[in-house]
Amino acid sequence: MADLELEDASELVDLDDPVVLRRERLRPSAVATRDRRITQAQAYRLYDHHPQSTGLQWWSIYEAAWINVTLFDRAASLLRVRSVRALDVDDPVVVEAAEFFAVRTGA
Repeated sequence: MADLELEDASELVDLDDPVVLRRERLRPSAVATRDRRITQAQAYRLYDHHPQSTGLQWWSIYEAAWINVTLFDRAASLLRVRSVRALDVDDPVVVEAAEFFAVRTGA
């Protein structure tokens, strides 16, 4: 698992903001879909229309309080790796995620 830091000056298109959704003519149900044909087309259009933006952020379809971030390739120079570590099924992060999703890990 990698802990990455994005420079504070980076601009993300906030798809959790109703003003942004209205301006971009996007519906919340279309932003949160798992249909990659839809989301990739949206991301490409936003990438093209927001050349200063480093990526997109929106809510998770699993838990609205979780923030998803997709970074564009132009964000690479603005990223810093804070830490990297291997995960296993006994790791507290894995255990917590498995419990949340009701997945048995076999541990």
